[in-house]
Amino acid sequence: MSNVMGERIVAEARRWLRTPYHHQADVLGVGVDCAMLPVRVFTALNLIPADVDPRPYAPDWHLHRNEEIYLGWVRRFADPVDAPQAGDLVLFRVGRCFSHGGLIEATEPEIYMIHASQEAGRVERAEVRRWADRPHGFWRIRT
Repeated sequence: MSNVMGERIVAEARRWLRTPYHHQADVLGVGVDCAMLPVRVFTALNLIPADVDPRPYAPDWHLHRNEEIYLGWVRRFADPVDAPQAGDLVLFRVGRCFSHGGLIEATEPEIYMIHASQEAGRVERAEVRRWADRPHGFWRIRT
């Protein structure tokens, strides 16, 4: 992915900052969750087909199932990378599988992400290291 595309992804993700957290929602300024945020960012930039929609999913699916639902749709459009760049996805294992994600905003001096946080109640900017005690990985969208 070019730096230009990474910058475009970050700019689109920043538009969503302060959007309230709402399970399965995908409306800028109204509500979004951590699965639909990257979907809407990538579809806005025509990086994935407009009809990509991982819904429906239960709010606690990751606590009761081993199936990698979130990771499954990510693998359709992205490849794992060792060193993240702006615009890459970061996924975290919560419960039994990868079930929380965000978009890398910056990598210097610390790695920051933009993610829909249920805890914060909105889309926010956060340091990845705040979540680094959980298994995690980075993926780059195919362009």
